[in-house]
Amino acid sequence: MARAPKDHKTNALRELDAAGIAHEALFFEADPAMTGVEIAQSQGEEVDAVFKTLVTEGKSGEHYVFLVPVACELDLKKAAAAAGEKAVAMVRARDLLPLTGYVHGGCSPIGMKKRFATFVDETAQLFDTIYFSGGKVGCQVRMAPDDLGLLVPFAYADLTG
Repeated sequence: MARAPKDHKTNALRELDAAGIAHEALFFEADPAMTGVEIAQSQGEEVDAVFKTLVTEGKSGEHYVFLVPVACELDLKKAAAAAGEKAVAMVRARDLLPLTGYVHGGCSPIGMKKRFATFVDETAQLFDTIYFSGGKVGCQVRMAPDDLGLLVPFAYADLTG
């Protein structure tokens, strides 16, 4: 388990350390214009094992978190079905920080201001470890997908088109 320097700690990394959950914190120079696929490739990571964290709002007003591979798009109909909603829509980037405590491009499923129902694309089960945001741009976490559930209860679902 890699420990981040104290000045690089994010809420996600603090929660992982406090819970003693095996993970690796990875830091890299982040160009805000890079896509998730480009970041994965620049870090030598298997693109299908790198997940982006997306936050949505359902028709009911409830919020939901979805992790999908960076090369894929969230299928909003499948996401709504997984969440038991009639429809879901992406939260606007400007609303992300006040809602989650994270900025666009640095949103982690761990350490949000409030816990939201979370769903992980079923393809995560194909990998021993997956990558996702560590809570700030230029920080990733690598860990076993099932271990994520030790901090953030989630369900696997078919989420991409």
